[in-house]
Amino acid sequence: MTGIQIRKLEPVDYEFVKDIYLQGIKTKNATFETSAPSWEDWNKNHLEICRFAACLNNEVVGWAALSPFSSRYAYRGVSEVSIYVSTMHSGKGIGTKLLNALVTSSEKSGIWTLYSSIFPENKASIKLHKSFGFREIGYHEKIACLDGAWRNTVLFERRSKNI
Repeated sequence: MTGIQIRKLEPVDYEFVKDIYLQGIKTKNATFETSAPSWEDWNKNHLEICRFAACLNNEVVGWAALSPFSSRYAYRGVSEVSIYVSTMHSGKGIGTKLLNALVTSSEKSGIWTLYSSIFPENKASIKLHKSFGFREIGYHEKIACLDGAWRNTVLFERRSKNI
């Protein structure tokens, strides 16, 4: 999609981030969460590096960020991917641009493994991750309950070829 710019996500972007996250929540195929966190909680739970906003006409239409996989030092180079695109702009290549920015910047920042846990029904996200070399490493069966239904997730990882 032409006109999409990827830039560092800033705190002032959070209202857009929150709105896009809430759109993902409504799909019931993006996250087990049922509400969006405050900026303070979101900020605390995501790495300060590798945060991106996809902008179209100065409006944030997608975002991506990394979360620590574990608090243990041995896993300092492993991070979990979060990537969300506005439902009004899905299917336009925005996720590709965001994931490209995450992969590139994560390797420059010393992240050696990217991890993702995706609902099996979220075919677009699975396709996107596979296109960047993520491989399926397993699944969690009935890992959590959403709206009274136990759901599975498929696990993916991408190991850096540079680190």
